[in-house]
Amino acid sequence: MNILFVHQNFPAQFKNLAPLLAADASNRVVALTMRTDVPHKWRNVDVFSYNLAGIPVANSVSWLSDFEAKTIRAEACFQAAQKLNASGFKPDIIVAHPAWGESLFLKEVWPNAKLAIYCEFFYSETGLDVGFDVEQSLAYPIDLHRFSLKNMNNLLHFQIADAGISPTQWQASTFPEAFQKKITVIHDGIDTAVAKPNPKAKLRIANNIMLTKEDEVITFVSRELEPYRGYHILMRALPLLLSKRPNAKVLIVGGNGTAYGQKAATGTSWAELFAREAHSQIGEEAWKRVHFLGKISYEHYLSVLQLSSAHIYLTYPFVLSWSLMEAMSVGCAVVASDTGPVQELIEDGKTGLLTPFFDVEALVARVDCVLSDRKLAQALGNEARNWIIQRYDLSSVSAPRQVEWLTSLA
Repeated sequence: MNILFVHQNFPAQFKNLAPLLAADASNRVVALTMRTDVPHKWRNVDVFSYNLAGIPVANSVSWLSDFEAKTIRAEACFQAAQKLNASGFKPDIIVAHPAWGESLFLKEVWPNAKLAIYCEFFYSETGLDVGFDVEQSLAYPIDLHRFSLKNMNNLLHFQIADAGISPTQWQASTFPEAFQKKITVIHDGIDTAVAKPNPKAKLRIANNIMLTKEDEVITFVSRELEPYRGYHILMRALPLLLSKRPNAKVLIVGGNGTAYGQKAATGTSWAELFAREAHSQIGEEAWKRVHFLGKISYEHYLSVLQLSSAHIYLTYPFVLSWSLMEAMSVGCAVVASDTGPVQELIEDGKTGLLTPFFDVEALVARVDCVLSDRKLAQALGNEARNWIIQRYDLSSVSAPRQVEWLTSLA
């Protein structure tokens, strides 16, 4: 079987599935990407890079700028596909993440190929992330005309896609009901043999501080420190949390950029903005217990989770983070927002504790509860890990189901 993966940042969500299929000698697996730092042969996958050189950029109206960017990528990917086709490669299945528009014209090159798209999120002007945080909506109003047009790309893909795959039921539910019938829910998979508890975990942080499982460690992880992942709620909880837990150290992992939503005011970042707000309410001695680790290696990231006494995960009604599942797999006692995507994994009092997203005092109380009752923390962590193993384990659950799904399409 010939399989083509398309993702501007390959391997991304296909980092497990693509090499698994490529390990089968009866398959030829090819990837198209805009990255140039991936080897031409990556884990038996033939990787071809393309760029936007020579593709004209029009001066469209501002509301169409997002779709224009996707169309430009689609044209560049189309040209790369034509070269692949001329070389003799004809895929039976194309697996694409459509968010950047790349796969819009690929069925024109290979009309007989089945197109399967990764259904991560369908935008809505109400009821999901938009307008969820009133404070942010008022301070940084969103142009809903532009926002509503972001789904043009999704809607065009629905017309040509043969099937879809979504990592969670909640994410699948954001798509129009007519297309939901084509979506199969299978998570990308968590390697629970790697993301596992480690009672001997150690981590050296700033000022040569060595942390072990004997320390009281509160953890928070986000790719970028921003409102979409509740960073501002965490920072507003810190004054009371540090007061209640005088021995706790807080480890915050994440970058200073913006992954989702709008950027902070000119000249600053969300990370800096809310850190300054929190610091102004926290004494210098207490502030020394707050450690910003930035973006770290996966190995160090796992050590952070393995050291965690209480892990905080907050999110708007939006795409669920892998970090929540990996924290659960490691056996963290998780305190999380009671938003839709989280409720699919966290059963309050069983696999973690839930708290209203905006209720700072409730968040502090639940974290304090976990830190004060170590038997509860252990029980929550054990159940969380079992939940992930049973439903999301890469080797025994997700990978076999994804391969079966893909094979059935062919």
